[in-house]
Amino acid sequence: MKIGIIGAGNIGATLARKLSSHGHAVKLANSRGPDTIAELAREAGAVAVERQEAVHNVDVIILSTPFDKHAELAALLIGVPENVIVIDTSNYYPFRDGDIADINNGKPESVFASEVLQRPLIKAWNAVLAATLAEKGVADGSGSRLAIPVAGDSANAKAIALELVNQTGFDAVDAGPLNESWRQQPGTPAYCTELKIDELNLALQTADKARAPLNRDALINEFIAAGSLLTHDAIIARNRAVTA
Repeated sequence: MKIGIIGAGNIGATLARKLSSHGHAVKLANSRGPDTIAELAREAGAVAVERQEAVHNVDVIILSTPFDKHAELAALLIGVPENVIVIDTSNYYPFRDGDIADINNGKPESVFASEVLQRPLIKAWNAVLAATLAEKGVADGSGSRLAIPVAGDSANAKAIALELVNQTGFDAVDAGPLNESWRQQPGTPAYCTELKIDELNLALQTADKARAPLNRDALINEFIAAGSLLTHDAIIARNRAVTA
């Protein structure tokens, strides 16, 4: 497939590397121009391009930017054919993205993002830490394989996203329609807790919508206070403990 990725941070770069290794033709873009990521793209097996080129002549677009960038990305998607699948990996954090009343009042992040972008979205790879995505993917059938939730309304688009998640080394779990994607937002038991497929299905089912933003804010404040002393394993352990 032809895949355009906007965002060359830890998640975007890792996705470029993993999807290129499966034979996909990947274009990688950021906000500063292709010269700034040329070497990164080359090492990942992708081609560094301008953002406008990343959404041109592709089958799938992956948005891997901070949540507050959706408004500026919307202009890039004008004119992109309706059959092009758009996958969003972002998460809403008020301390970084500013308070958004609709989300604070209960609208799922991805529903809000879809409205801003004026595109149907698939939500995937948002509920995994960058180190987990980079280091813990394993072959299909492995007993140690972790799972990642995928939400969206189009059966066809979701099926393709599920397969792409599988190719990055994780069991892909259908987490339902986009209006249920709050079940994989920050502060829920499914978010960045490194669960296997049965555990993830249970976590999605038992998520508490009212409690999730309280968990999210408590955890991020704790993590900011800990700073560089915080390890990957400690983040996973705290996410599990607080959201259980």
